[in-house]
Parts: sequence; C-alpha cells; structure tokens
Amino acid sequence: MGMIVNKQFKEPDLKELFEKLYIGDDAINSLVNDIFFGGPVLLERGIVLHDSSYESEGTVNLSDRIAMTSQQHVLKELQTKPDIPFKLMLGHSGWGAGQLEREIENGDWLMQNTTPDFIFNVKPEQMWEQATGSLGIDLGPAMGIGGQA
Repeated sequence: MGMIVNKQFKEPDLKELFEKLYIGDDAINSLVNDIFFGGPVLLERGIVLHDSSYESEGTVNLSDRIAMTSQQHVLKELQTKPDIPFKLMLGHSGWGAGQLEREIENGDWLMQNTTPDFIFNVKPEQMWEQATGSLGIDLGPAMGIGGQA
C-alpha cells in the first residue's frame, strides 16, 4: 500500500459533492480544500495520515514519527489539536504480488526516506522538486521537454 502525498483535490465541484455526501459533517466539509488524492484504490475511503504522537484505536505506525488511522472520529479529534499535523487522504495505491518489487528493480521509482516536516509542511507543489533535489536530481527547465536529434 502506498499514498500519493502531494496531489490535492482541486476540482471545483468537490466542495459541492462533499456537502452532499457528508451532510452536516463539518469535520470533513471544512477540509475540502485540504483533501489529498492518495491513489486510485478505494477513493471512497478516507485515511488520516498524522504525526505518531497521536494514537487511537486502529492507528498504524508507519515510522517512529508518522502514522495513519482510518477511523472517522480521528479527523474530528485532530482538528481540535493544532499541534498535531495531519492530512486527509482519499484512496491509496496498490500493487499485485511482486509488482512493486519489479518496478523498483526496473528503476521506475526513486527511493528515499522522508520526514514529518516534508509530509506535513512542504507545499504540495514544491514536494516533487524538493524530493528529487535531495537525491541530486536537477529538474531544471530542460527536464520533461522532448525533441528530435
């Protein structure tokens, strides 16, 4: 299981959709602009990625400092704790048996460690450049531009 942490939902109709789906649920409706696309699997299921200093029933520690919980009450509790950073993710990514390992062996993924500061404080639009830069990869203006020789 994996989660994309730098893709916010930016659809203009998202707020209207959430108001219809979560009638009277101010905890979710107030976060519409801060909801992240975790991946294409189970989009209807919310996962709260948070600092591991917060624990609740069903919390899974991903590292010493990052955890996740999929209980709805967690979102409401974390909104009252401004000192505990969190992100609401919808969906996640998944792979078949051995698929991720093959993709890593093929060089399809850039692997690195991360920190809570990166996950919770770096602006989503800056994450890709910062992550690749920490690996020594320069995403200068020529990156991503094709041509013919």
